[in-house]
Amino acid sequence: MKKKIVCSVGIVCILLVTVLLLGFLQMLLMPKYQSVSREGSLIGEYYAEDTAHDVLFVGDCEVYESFTPPTLWEEYGITSYIRGSAQQLSWQSYYLLEEMLKYETPKVVVFNVLSLKYGEPQDEAYNRMTLDGMQWSSSKWKAIRASMTEEETLTSYLFPLLRFHSRWKGLTAEDWDCLFSKPTVSHNGYLMQTGIKGGKSDRVGVPLADYTLPETSMNYLEAMRQLCEEKGISLILIKAPANDWKYYWYDEWDAQITAYAETHGLPYYNFIPLCEEIGIDWSTDTYDAGVHLNVYGAEKLTSYFGAILAEEFGLEDGRNDPALTAVWSKKLTAYYQERNQES
Repeated sequence: MKKKIVCSVGIVCILLVTVLLLGFLQMLLMPKYQSVSREGSLIGEYYAEDTAHDVLFVGDCEVYESFTPPTLWEEYGITSYIRGSAQQLSWQSYYLLEEMLKYETPKVVVFNVLSLKYGEPQDEAYNRMTLDGMQWSSSKWKAIRASMTEEETLTSYLFPLLRFHSRWKGLTAEDWDCLFSKPTVSHNGYLMQTGIKGGKSDRVGVPLADYTLPETSMNYLEAMRQLCEEKGISLILIKAPANDWKYYWYDEWDAQITAYAETHGLPYYNFIPLCEEIGIDWSTDTYDAGVHLNVYGAEKLTSYFGAILAEEFGLEDGRNDPALTAVWSKKLTAYYQERNQES
């Protein structure tokens, strides 16, 4: 009898050690997204937040490089978080929002409409930068199933070690330094860019055979609208400014979003024709020749949009709240340390 007990204990110990070892290897081999592809860290950083937000942004690079939450707080006392990621698809935005609403109920949700042009899964690398950072939940499960390309498997998301096992050949000191904790790369989801590379593209979008936005993406937009309506949240649609053919926004797409917004009584702000009014200078306010804004352009856009949030949506100034002020004081210090250091 004692031998059986000893044998059972031994088996349990071996299994436990094996699980711990595999877990350790998975943590070590998964990309850390610190010095390379920092945007891969954005989704996971949300879970460190311990205060609620007036405004939640969801969307692709046009949100996490166009709006600065510290500016919204500093100028208007509005709390916000950007749950953005590279090439975030509309269904990913929906499931991220669904997940966040389990933690908090903001007054406003802002969605950037560029991703509505995609009706099918696109790229595993971008999927990973969005999905791997999510904590496990029914929302993550559904997001994975909606996002997988034909080459991907559900098992590789359940056990990322199966996908990243070959990274052992290229491990760096960063993989070890960030094994158990990683430095924060964003400011409430904003990924700062201080470089200046001006440019203005005269190129226009290549003509399309069909300008109809995909049914799949529009269905997720409708699901997002209904979710916000159920929660009593104002949904705002935006198109962030860009001045390059790479992310060309066709008039035909704009007309469809305008019609959708009017049908459902939603506000829609296309900031492209408002760049001059906002004060954006494409010779100084972009770091990649007009594809995205740098911090100087993002601050201008945020200041402009903040006035809309405060005046048209009645978001109150929270700077008289001592607890919030203490939290955001630290955030502002970190923001300006990076901004001034990189200038």
